[in-house]
Amino acid sequence: MKQIKKLSVLLILLFCAFIQGQAQKHDFVVAKDGSGDFKTVQEALQAVPDFRKKTTTIFIKNGIYKEKLTLAATKTNVRLVGENVKSTVLTYDDFASKKNRFGEEIGTTGSTSFFVFGDDFSAENITFENSSGPVGQAVAVRIDGDRVMFTNCRFLGFQDTLYPHGEKSRQYYKNCYIEGTVDFIFGWSTAVFEDCEIFCKKDGGYVTAASTEPETPFGFVFLNCRITGDAPANSFYLGRPWRPFAKTAFINCTLGKQIKPEGWHNWNKPDAEKTTVYAEYNSKGPGAAPAKRVNWAKQLTPQEAQQYTPDNIFKDWQPGKAYTATK
Repeated sequence: MKQIKKLSVLLILLFCAFIQGQAQKHDFVVAKDGSGDFKTVQEALQAVPDFRKKTTTIFIKNGIYKEKLTLAATKTNVRLVGENVKSTVLTYDDFASKKNRFGEEIGTTGSTSFFVFGDDFSAENITFENSSGPVGQAVAVRIDGDRVMFTNCRFLGFQDTLYPHGEKSRQYYKNCYIEGTVDFIFGWSTAVFEDCEIFCKKDGGYVTAASTEPETPFGFVFLNCRITGDAPANSFYLGRPWRPFAKTAFINCTLGKQIKPEGWHNWNKPDAEKTTVYAEYNSKGPGAAPAKRVNWAKQLTPQEAQQYTPDNIFKDWQPGKAYTATK
């Protein structure tokens, strides 16, 4: 009997230690039902100490959190972890033509559901959404911080869904889902999308609209991605240049029937054909038509394609590892 009691006590202690260990994985817990540290995501973001050097992990329980969120530039090394990618939803419904209290349109930037200004931000297993519908520009997430990583996340919207905005920002998307219609991945940043699904919605449009700076060697790079969708065949361009030095590359990607044979559009800017860098390597699927692409796009050689790796693109930053500044 004594041995059974001892065994029971031991099991209870082990269980308590396990629960405590699970709790220690997260600095804060967000839960709509009040069972966590905060009921809203914004409260948790604001509770992060300014310029903290260690990672602050925020666990977000399942729920639809309708909040217009801002991660301030002072909130560094923040990690968001959702309970389930399809059930943990951060959403808002602003759109560019919506009027503020002064009767002025809030614009594309103002439509953003989640602003990410802090460096070394990461998110896992979360859906980010602009739920305003097909009403013009409506951004789900705008990212200005450097060294930002999204893993197994979803980005939902129509026009201008994902806005990698910061000119010096480096971003890595792994195993993510991004959907939209017109220019639904757009901006200045250097962003690598690896093993992602890019979903082309509705009647047609443009996957990307890069505005890469002239001195920036890489813009948007898609590695081993799948371009899918419910749009009609031959209804989507891979990209068009928001700014004349736009850079976008698709490496080892499978392109669905939605992609037009010509591939790329000059946005009625003939001069941009001389300055953009639109490239592909080893595209597969019904949307791959190298012989029919516009003559100002590039089919990379194997040697050129080898330059498009995260290590070469990001240089001193390795996504998923703690960043150490070089002297």
